[in-house]
Amino acid sequence: MSARSTKSAPSLVRFERIGSMLARIVDNAAVGMLVSDMEGRLVYSNRALRDMLGLGTDAEPDIGILDLVHDADKATAPLRLQRLIRGEADEYRGECRLRHADGHPLWVMVAASVLHSDQTHTAQYLVVQVTNIELQKKAEEALAYSENRWNFALESARQGVWDHDIRTDTMFYSRMWRIMRGLAPDLPVPAAHQAEWLSRLHPDDVDHVLANVDRQDNGDEDFDALEYRERKPDGSYVWILSRGKPIEWDSDGKPVRTLGTDTDITRLKTIELELAAEKERLRVTLDSIADGMISTDENGRVVFMNPAAEFLTGYSGQQVLGREVRDIFALRDGVTGEKQQCPVATCLATDERAHLDDDMILVAQTGVERDIRCTASPVKMPGGKLAGAVLVFQDVSQSRAMQRQLAHSATHDELTGLPNRAAFDRALNGAIAAARDNQRPHCLLYIDLDRFKSVNDTAGHAAGDALLCQIAETIRGSCRSHDLAARIGGDEFAVLLQDCPGNSGKLVADKIVRAIGALIFGWAGRNYRIGASVGMTTIDAKPASPLGFMGEADAACYAAKARGRGRAVMFKDI
Repeated sequence: MSARSTKSAPSLVRFERIGSMLARIVDNAAVGMLVSDMEGRLVYSNRALRDMLGLGTDAEPDIGILDLVHDADKATAPLRLQRLIRGEADEYRGECRLRHADGHPLWVMVAASVLHSDQTHTAQYLVVQVTNIELQKKAEEALAYSENRWNFALESARQGVWDHDIRTDTMFYSRMWRIMRGLAPDLPVPAAHQAEWLSRLHPDDVDHVLANVDRQDNGDEDFDALEYRERKPDGSYVWILSRGKPIEWDSDGKPVRTLGTDTDITRLKTIELELAAEKERLRVTLDSIADGMISTDENGRVVFMNPAAEFLTGYSGQQVLGREVRDIFALRDGVTGEKQQCPVATCLATDERAHLDDDMILVAQTGVERDIRCTASPVKMPGGKLAGAVLVFQDVSQSRAMQRQLAHSATHDELTGLPNRAAFDRALNGAIAAARDNQRPHCLLYIDLDRFKSVNDTAGHAAGDALLCQIAETIRGSCRSHDLAARIGGDEFAVLLQDCPGNSGKLVADKIVRAIGALIFGWAGRNYRIGASVGMTTIDAKPASPLGFMGEADAACYAAKARGRGRAVMFKDI
């Protein structure tokens, strides 16, 4: 930019007379300079300004100082310069954007002042110093962007910032610090800021905060954070997690300024309290149930066991924590006595439920044995990954004892304890089938008591029952250990002699007759003697008559009675 072409103008003539060393210094200065008359027409610009705005060195067309202002600032900057031109002010300093030769805006710092005449003190020129602040503006914009980004991040995380100057006991609170407490964003910080803050704390949290707030100010390395409840204006409470530490120290190393953040953790604390309550309910439930429960990790190591499991295994939970469950859950087969694999191992290996129910015995640490029923179920994470197993087991000793008792009652005579008619018929059918298959004979004895009715009639049914018990013991004692003796009627008994030919069977039958005949039964001061008649038949491939084996033994028994009682008769001999 050069001086205007109207060189006859008095102001320009006066300006051109400046051709001094000072003028040359100004023209070569690093700071942009321009001069205009009081009508705003440019009369001079130095090299730095021309370079700054990308203007050429040739004479420029008629241009005014206001024409250099970029359109983005046309609404503000010209107004301030016009006040100088109109003589309403003598100086102006501020920032604006000028228009570069290529059209883009350029941020500059403008310092303008009015040059007065020495004689008349009238305003003659407007002298403007222009400094390029483009880099500074970009740095400010970057800083503002960074600050906005961090403020947005902190507010999105509902984190408020506080800054405590310990030297002056002044406190700064950020906008979010106030919002999370339900306070107005522009609420001023009171002089007694700590007392006002403490007055809002939940009564149950005051002692804890007072005991630890100085640790935060002093940067105690063993102190992590403060958790407390603070009352909002509506009376509700917000849970606060406060973290902070010193950032400035005096010459003695004593903290003089502490900076920190507060986070609204109300939702997390609510969930935490709900989980704690749920955990307590679960603990009480597990402690109350009678079933034993052992929880393991994916390697089968114990992580929890309830009191029922402690009682049934004989181990305490703390004692077995981390041990393999197979070491404390010792099983054996109730029939064979063989050691059984822990169902947890099966469950973890197959990723499926493992169930044991039949004749399983749990051997406790104390050696106590219990009938149990147990199930091991896999525990999986939400993604399906196996995380461990839960073993649930019940003591079924009482129910199984009852089952065994019921099963015994179904197959045995309640009075004598001998197998009953149904059990004997099943055994007889098995013996008949075996004789048919392997051609090995058995003997069948049918026993009917002699003179039993007279004892029952004279001494009563209680005496008769006691006598039947003695007869049962006598018959059982006269047989071999593998023979089957049964009560099949009121005073009728039967014996199945396994793998016994006829002549050997006759010896057993005679032994039974003699034993019963020698029995002296005493009741109410009176002695009774009875006898027995026995019918025999041999069980082989098929019966000797259409009567069947039981019919043949019954017929032989009638023959023994007909022949004078107190004897054993073979069917083939009648």
